[in-house]
Amino acid sequence: MKSKLTIIKIGGNIINDENQLIGFLSDFSQVEGYKILVHGGGKRATEMASSLGLEPKMIGGRRITDAANLEIVTMVYAGLLNKNITAQLQKHNCNAIGLSGADANCIKAHKRIVREIDYGFAGDVDKVNNDTIKAFLDNDITPVFCAITHDKNGQILNTNADTIASEIAKAMSRDFQVELVYCFEKNGVMMNIDDENSVIEKINKEKYQQLKQENIIADGMLPKLENCFDALQNGVDKVLIGNPDIIKNKNQKFTTLSI
Repeated sequence: MKSKLTIIKIGGNIINDENQLIGFLSDFSQVEGYKILVHGGGKRATEMASSLGLEPKMIGGRRITDAANLEIVTMVYAGLLNKNITAQLQKHNCNAIGLSGADANCIKAHKRIVREIDYGFAGDVDKVNNDTIKAFLDNDITPVFCAITHDKNGQILNTNADTIASEIAKAMSRDFQVELVYCFEKNGVMMNIDDENSVIEKINKEKYQQLKQENIIADGMLPKLENCFDALQNGVDKVLIGNPDIIKNKNQKFTTLSI
C-alpha cells in the first residue's frame, strides 16, 4: 500500500498577513507523514511591482509576465517569501528546503505558446522530477516550492502556483496516495462571495460547468478549479479547498472536489 502524501498550496491574503501565515506554518509543521508545501505570492509581487512603478496585468486570473515583472516575481517568490517560509518551518522543527522548479531540475516548463493572448514569460509545466522530490521526502526533508520554473535552457518562468501544486500532485501519485489541499482566506468555493456560510461543499465536473456558466465561479477561481479536476483525473486521490484550519480541523465546512 502506498504511503500518504499531503500536498498543501497556500495563497491569497494569508501570504500577506504575517500572523495568519505564521499560524498556518505552525499547523503545517504538525501535519503527520510526508508533506509538501507550495506557495503563491501574487499579491505581494503586485505590491512590489506597483512600488517600483510597474503596472501588473491580469487576464482570466493569470498574470501577464513581461521581463521586468519576471524579475519582481523571481525576487518575491523564490527569495523573500520562500526563504521566510522555510525559516519559519525550521523554527517549528520541520526540516524544510525552499525550492524553485529550477533547483535540482525539479520542475521543467516551456514558455507558454502565444495563441490569443501573449502571457510573456509564463511557464507551462512539462515534467516534474518525482524521483528527486521523493529523495527529499525519503530523507525527512519537506520541500517548499514557490511559483517559479525553468526551461532547461537558462530561462526562468513564472508558473501559476495552483498549477504547480496540481502537477506535483499528479507526478507524486505514482509513488504515494496523494491528498491535495488548496488553502486560502475563504472557507471554500462560495455560492456568494460575500457570504462566508455559502460554501459549496461538493463540486463534481458537471456542477463546475454549471457554476462557471452562471458566473458564480470566475476570475482566479477558474484556473484553481481546472487544476483540481486535472489532478483528480490523473491519479490524485482527494482534492480539498478551504481556509487554513482545514489542515487541523476537518469538521468545518470546506469544498471537496470529485469527478
